[in-house]
Amino acid sequence: MVSTRNKKIKHPLSFVKVLVSLCEELLTRGMHARTSEGKELRRGRSLDTRSVSTSFGRGSTTIIFTLKNEVSGLIKALKLFQDKHVSLIHIESRKSKRRNSDFEIFVDCDTDHEQFKELTELLRKHTDIVEIAPSLLCISDVCGVPWFPKKISDLDLCSNRVLMYGSELDADHPGFKDKVYRKRRKYFADLAMNYKHGDPIPRVDYTAEEVRTWGVVFRELNKLYPSHACREYLKNLPLLTQCCKYSEDNIPQLEDVSHFLKESHSANWSSAFLAGLLIIALKRDTCHELLGHVPLLAEPSFAQFSQELGLASLGASDDDVNKLATCYFFTVEFGLCKQSGGLRAYGAGLLSSVSELQHALSSSASILPFDPTVTCNQKCMITTFQHVYYVAESFEEAKNKMREFAKTLRRPFTIRYDPYTQSVEVLEDTGNINSMVKDIRHELDIVEDALNRLSRKLQSA
Repeated sequence: MVSTRNKKIKHPLSFVKVLVSLCEELLTRGMHARTSEGKELRRGRSLDTRSVSTSFGRGSTTIIFTLKNEVSGLIKALKLFQDKHVSLIHIESRKSKRRNSDFEIFVDCDTDHEQFKELTELLRKHTDIVEIAPSLLCISDVCGVPWFPKKISDLDLCSNRVLMYGSELDADHPGFKDKVYRKRRKYFADLAMNYKHGDPIPRVDYTAEEVRTWGVVFRELNKLYPSHACREYLKNLPLLTQCCKYSEDNIPQLEDVSHFLKESHSANWSSAFLAGLLIIALKRDTCHELLGHVPLLAEPSFAQFSQELGLASLGASDDDVNKLATCYFFTVEFGLCKQSGGLRAYGAGLLSSVSELQHALSSSASILPFDPTVTCNQKCMITTFQHVYYVAESFEEAKNKMREFAKTLRRPFTIRYDPYTQSVEVLEDTGNINSMVKDIRHELDIVEDALNRLSRKLQSA
């Protein structure tokens, strides 16, 4: 019933006994509820398993919370599940990597919306909730495909995992004791947590201090862009100034930026994307996303490159996701390319950092050609400059290399993105594949017709 990722982890005997005894009743009740509906429930599987075959229903939700090594804390937490009549489907304990926490408790449970809301409110009084998401164990019975977002609206179900992870401050954070900062941070976090796909992104009245901070960063970076940023960035930044009011004394509104991205190349960009990334406390994130990412996401070739990196990660193993994340880090975040006889930055982490942008294009920086098989093993530096930067000949070259690299990943299925429905489709049978072939034939017919018309026009000229 209790499993861990790492077999070497040993919990105190009392901790395990309490976990087993208190969970038995809840797990049994959950199993009885499932089997009474004619559905199979398998217990005792590791979180890392790729072969779970279950059918948990629409109410299956995953919660991960942290605990000190205190038996009373676990008793109180599990008692809340019992009091709210929430059935446990799966439970694990594992060593926590978070500061001030000894263990993380992973719980997969069956609950309706109201029960879940009440439960999480109570849990927050006794624990730190790390993640909330749809069940990580809900997997297709047909081909072993793990759950991942397939529609834009699905992002509402899992985006809070990212937002909630950064919602609390560590004690060594500069703003930990700043009540004004914490209140403002909570305001932005609440906006993000409450956002749902299809809603307009709320417009924010930024404070004078926030606008001044933005202005300093904006002014200093704009001094460097002409000599340090790639040509695609330089082409789109003036458009953002014109259409979204990018300026030294104005922080752009995310709803305006979202509309701009949608119209810039008809890529069906969702405002949910911006809401998930940008409506966060005003610190480095706002400058990073608005000045680092947005100008290049308005460029079709780069937007496709960024999207394909994300698509390659859907349903991949943890190891492969880490490799893709590292490649993303050294391209989309800290990538360089060759232009105008020299190096130019296209990574958002560089384009939003005055000091690192200068360093990356200086003679003291270590530069290597972009090769995903090598890059995926490079250590990512978070609080210091990168030890090495990777340069691509062009976005197209980087995209082609990543496509070939993605083919080597051990994902037992293939997916494609349908821009018409804004959804991801798993190509798991001949029906899916035949449908895709028909779409390709239709596109080729359009190309053939265009070429024929062009040929006739040239002949008659």
